[in-house]
Amino acid sequence: MSDATPPAGPSGAPDFDHMTRDIADVPAVEVITTVAVHLMSSAAVNLGLAEDGAEHKDLDEARKLITALAGLVSASATEVGTYHAAPLRDGLKSLQLAFREASVIPDEPGQGPGEKYTGPVLG
Repeated sequence: MSDATPPAGPSGAPDFDHMTRDIADVPAVEVITTVAVHLMSSAAVNLGLAEDGAEHKDLDEARKLITALAGLVSASATEVGTYHAAPLRDGLKSLQLAFREASVIPDEPGQGPGEKYTGPVLG
């Protein structure tokens, strides 16, 4: 999947057969980590951690993204190996702590986003 634009078929439409073959060549670990990074990035923006953060802050959206990330990281940890899982866990924990800090009324330990998958996250 090195090309930014999908190759066109004879009719000028995207060649989905070619695109399908390309994604089949991508290792599962790479797909999982890419999805995790997208979830982390989106959660960080919704926590207000990006430039112009207050403009994009939405803790309800951040909670959903962090919970989805926690589920993905927890479920895939044994499949992706320690080399990939450790930084994902660190990023997840940082987001969970940032969520707690951004909340006007912080959740009880164990009740924060994704903590049903990770257990309580304490500073």
